[in-house]
Amino acid sequence: MRLILNVIWLVLCGLWMALGYIVAGIICCILIVTIPFGLASFRIAAYALWPFGRTVVDRRDAGAASTIGNVIWFIFAGLWLAIGHVLTGVALCVTIIGIPLGVANFKMIPVSLMPLGKEIVEIP
Repeated sequence: MRLILNVIWLVLCGLWMALGYIVAGIICCILIVTIPFGLASFRIAAYALWPFGRTVVDRRDAGAASTIGNVIWFIFAGLWLAIGHVLTGVALCVTIIGIPLGVANFKMIPVSLMPLGKEIVEIP
């Protein structure tokens, strides 16, 4: 079932959302100071391509720097990427077959708003 949902996800919205994260990552990697934001964006792009069977968990070693970085990320990129998730989630929930995909889009909003201090892991 995960494979079927991931393929449908990839075609309907995964590729477009991943491209948004890749663009944000490339822009962030231009400056040395924002490279951690770029790496987090690339990590989320891989998650946005194939989300079913994986989940986001908090890292225990994340500290105050992650919180400060998340505030900066929210202002410059997180809000816009979260809006993209909301719009595609609502559009997918219009159809019955798209409801699980829309719910998955809504589950990606927290990591798109605050990616630092998070880790993407496989679900057993």
